[in-house]
Amino acid sequence: MKILDVLDKDAIQVDLQAKDKIGILNELVTPIARITRIEQNEIVRVLMERERLGSTGIGGGIGIPHGKLKNLEKLVLGFGLSRQGVDFESMDGYPTHLFFLLLTPEHATDLHLKLLARVSRLLKKEPLKEMMMKATSAEEVIDIIIEDDEDF
Repeated sequence: MKILDVLDKDAIQVDLQAKDKIGILNELVTPIARITRIEQNEIVRVLMERERLGSTGIGGGIGIPHGKLKNLEKLVLGFGLSRQGVDFESMDGYPTHLFFLLLTPEHATDLHLKLLARVSRLLKKEPLKEMMMKATSAEEVIDIIIEDDEDF
């Protein structure tokens, strides 16, 4: 499976406007709620429960909020870009700009961990991160990812 196998084009947002963590999560979840037909508040609740365990702001301007949902049929991945950056309580204390939102069915722990690792590896590539920071459309984000999208 590749990142682009689960990243829904309709869940790619290149101009997030929120100024805080809860606002960013709500923005990221809006298209995901439409795609999955799961209540937006339920998805945000699950993500915030995970955030209470420790921030998913991994540093380097990257956040990978994630959670598991009982009534989710398949993995769902969304992407968001905050040009101004937000305080996402990152490990390094710097603003977070690039977000990958991962939701998995409750029973898919193995796939969940593999996709988290894959996204993390992808975002360790500085040139790729820099290109993503400049993306102006969902198509451009997809074109950037496709170059480095490997099976996991």
